[in-house]
Amino acid sequence: MITSCSRKKDKFISRNFHAVTTEFNILYNGYLALDQGRESLNESYFDNYWEVLPIERMQIVDEIVLPGQSKNQEFTRAEEKAVSAIQKHSMNIGGKEKKPQIDEAYLLLGKSRYFDQRFVPALEAFNYILYKYPTSDKINQAKVWREKTNIRLENDELAIKNLKRLLKQEELEDQDLADATSILAQAYLNTKAIDSAITQLEIASNATKSNDERGRYRFIQGQLYNKLGKKDSANYAFDRVIELNRRTPRIYMISAHIEKIKNFDYEHGNKFELLEHLTKLEENRENRPFLDKIYHEIGQYYLINASDSLAVNYYNKSLRTNSRDHILMAKNYEVLGDMNFDASIYREAGAYYDSTLTKLKLNSKPYRVIKKKRDNLEDVIYYENIAKVNDSILHLVNMPEAGRLAYFGDFVEVLKEKAEEEAKKLKLAERNNGLATVNNNLGTSASNMSRGGSPTQAATFYFYNPTTVSYGKNEFVKIWGDRDLEDNWRWSVKNSTGAGVNISLNNAITANASNDELFDPQFYISKIPTSDKEIDSLSRDRNYAYYQLGLIYKEKFKEYDLAKDKFQNLLKSNPEERLILPSKYNLYKIYELLGENDEASIAKADIIKSYPESRYATILTNPELANQKDENSPTSLYESTYALHEAQKYAQVIAKSNEYINTFDGEPIVPKFELLKATALGRLKGFEAYKKGINHLAVTYANTLEGKQAKNIETEMLPKIETANFVNDSVVNSFKVVYRFKNTEAENMMNFNTDLDSVLKNIKYYKLNTSVDVYDENESFVLVHGLKNNEVAKAFYQLFEEEDKGKITKPYFVISSANYQIIQIHKNLEGYLNKDNN
Repeated sequence: MITSCSRKKDKFISRNFHAVTTEFNILYNGYLALDQGRESLNESYFDNYWEVLPIERMQIVDEIVLPGQSKNQEFTRAEEKAVSAIQKHSMNIGGKEKKPQIDEAYLLLGKSRYFDQRFVPALEAFNYILYKYPTSDKINQAKVWREKTNIRLENDELAIKNLKRLLKQEELEDQDLADATSILAQAYLNTKAIDSAITQLEIASNATKSNDERGRYRFIQGQLYNKLGKKDSANYAFDRVIELNRRTPRIYMISAHIEKIKNFDYEHGNKFELLEHLTKLEENRENRPFLDKIYHEIGQYYLINASDSLAVNYYNKSLRTNSRDHILMAKNYEVLGDMNFDASIYREAGAYYDSTLTKLKLNSKPYRVIKKKRDNLEDVIYYENIAKVNDSILHLVNMPEAGRLAYFGDFVEVLKEKAEEEAKKLKLAERNNGLATVNNNLGTSASNMSRGGSPTQAATFYFYNPTTVSYGKNEFVKIWGDRDLEDNWRWSVKNSTGAGVNISLNNAITANASNDELFDPQFYISKIPTSDKEIDSLSRDRNYAYYQLGLIYKEKFKEYDLAKDKFQNLLKSNPEERLILPSKYNLYKIYELLGENDEASIAKADIIKSYPESRYATILTNPELANQKDENSPTSLYESTYALHEAQKYAQVIAKSNEYINTFDGEPIVPKFELLKATALGRLKGFEAYKKGINHLAVTYANTLEGKQAKNIETEMLPKIETANFVNDSVVNSFKVVYRFKNTEAENMMNFNTDLDSVLKNIKYYKLNTSVDVYDENESFVLVHGLKNNEVAKAFYQLFEEEDKGKITKPYFVISSANYQIIQIHKNLEGYLNKDNN
């Protein structure tokens, strides 16, 4: 019988033997593996409900898979079963397949490749069915799957054309109709034909036998109606999802509720009914997995209705659910950040924006928007931290000894109370742990007895039993809370403050303190600065922070009340002379903006009386100058200094920059002068001077735009130009002819340059031009550019016409463009000339 079941014999027994073997063994196991693979895909896939859902739940992964590898072993197994069925049981006799199950094998082969994201091989399998088995009962499925694959390959127009022809030519029913119309809807979505997609989804939702698919299709319909701005139609679609209730995955029902809530008309709708509806969703036990979304919507409700404290509470509750939805988490953080920003609590706003960025895709548009917000807060957070810390320390510095003793005495009492509470918790934990171990030994002694009657060693060790380990972990969290793995972990007060204590203790001080020191007020008093140098430094930094905060609040955030407080506090803090006048002028402008005319008049009179020669007094006494360009303004002076830099008058640039840095000390223009000065120093004195100037700018003005630019130069550019080694002239193709002049010969140099230009015009075959470059404080160059060959450059004089050779007799040297750059950067001309290259 076995020998008669040959694949080459077209007999009844052969056909049926191979048919039964294929269907009930190989194909069955293949489809079983395919279903398991699809289940794993669905479990790992996470829908983004903030955008229109795709028709099919399938995450496309961009990772490269080497030949012979697979993203999912179940799909590999399904493919192997399909190949096995084809190879072992195909009966292709006389060019015609005699066994009906082979088309199913090819369909399985295509599906397994499709879900394994190998779309081109999958397309080949589906096309083979259409070519070899035109009368197969699976032909319509093959056509639908072929178009699904075309869509994955971004051939949307072709898929639409083929699917429309299929629907026109064939009378599809039930699931075949649902599959064809749903995938046609996806093609329409990809081509932005939303109306057509909605129509196809309606057909698919009515035809499908799966309530899972029905719920998804109707939810997508609602999303598309929302996208078209048709809220009533969208709400009707969402109601149809809600009607399915438990027949469809609950996530669709909850998301439908939430989308309807988003469409609520707060101007004309019944807000009390909406709140009651939200409360029911929150209290329903079946909705616990979706509380992150529900809490967020309740927070939105309270925010819109100006109940900010309740809104903050629910946003935080949403965050505490540890949601898998990173976009939802980002929105929670962003809203909390915006609320703090609107309340002018910028430090907290910055912290929330930092958290927002961790939940967003790097360099996406939302990420860039939040990053820009956060960057705008960087300076204010930096200076607020300096002001707060220095204020706290200076407050202690100015406090009398008795006040310090009482201050830290209260703090130590708080520490002692905390320590006593933690000691009690520790004893309780030890008793509980001992009881758990005893109970564990009693409960497991029988099960862990060896065959000889003695208990195994594993039962006596606490950490060998997962039950007691789990119990211990829970008890630890219950008693101690969430603690970092670090030294002195039991001291929960390391970073906290006691009642009435507004100082943040330094971690290094408390972490390295002994038990006796930790509870001794004198230990903390001894850490207060005492030297005049330290105290003056703290005061200067604090005052400068006040000044910068006043400018930031006034210019960037338009928070005039906050700016006024900062400038007033600065003037009360015995500031340096350089900060007094600009602070008073800024206060005058703020008083005007706030409509406080009396205070503005007093401030104006004070400036004119106390600083009559200042440019501020000039502006105040001649208001019409404010509408004209002030030649003595910082901006005008910077422009004139920059023009000197363009003219290579670097010594004047350095002198002017030093003068204006002192004149405008504390104003935003100073970092610009510092950068200009550093550049001029580099051009005049070389690499080391430039490096020093850039380092000073990066450290002193770290939070300004110029300071950040200097930091980037220091880390990115300076290492690239640090080497002073010359390059080999044989590997370059650009050379310069250089004539040397002392800077005291400026007039002669310019006349020589004019004569040289007239001579170069007569040279044939070469397009040459000249320029004048400053080398250092004592020397400048006249250069000839445009020579491509070293030998030609060395024989430059031979290029002159006979009548011109008498005009240019000054000696010169030749240098490649690369080496010229090096001598200008490092001022090592003599080292180059000593190479005997010329």
